[in-house]
Amino acid sequence: MTFCSDPGKSSWPELVGTNGEVAAHVIEKENPKVSVRIVKEGMMVTMDFRCDRVRVWVDDYGIVKTTPHIG
Repeated sequence: MTFCSDPGKSSWPELVGTNGEVAAHVIEKENPKVSVRIVKEGMMVTMDFRCDRVRVWVDDYGIVKTTPHIG
């Protein structure tokens, strides 16, 4: 398990079911320490853990499908 010292807010379960673009904006506002990327379900991504990254997984309609979190 990787530990991030003072990552700020690290998880956004309240954004599941919302528009991905809106969710990304909320995350950037609530934790300016991270970079946010919107990723469509099924896309391949690296599996490395990063304390400065949040991926927002969206469906074909741009709706957040899983809880965005640092990693």
